[in-house]
Amino acid sequence: MNATEVKAIVLEELGKIAPEADCAALDPQAPLRDEMDIDSMDFLNFVIAIDERLQVAIPESDYGKLDSIANIVGYLTAKIAQ
Repeated sequence: MNATEVKAIVLEELGKIAPEADCAALDPQAPLRDEMDIDSMDFLNFVIAIDERLQVAIPESDYGKLDSIANIVGYLTAKIAQ
């Protein structure tokens, strides 16, 4: 799976968490929680959805690495390639 496919899945899952957000207009480098105004429960639900969808285990110690769309895509793409 390439980065473009991963990004599409990430944006789709973010859209489920915050349906009012225009995910396509998000700045990929901006802090995700600020861009989407999501709380910690929404973020946890997003991580769980990504874990289930991509079958990629994301340890809690790595949550800090998932702070922007670009970082999430990079992290997931690297994990999938392992």
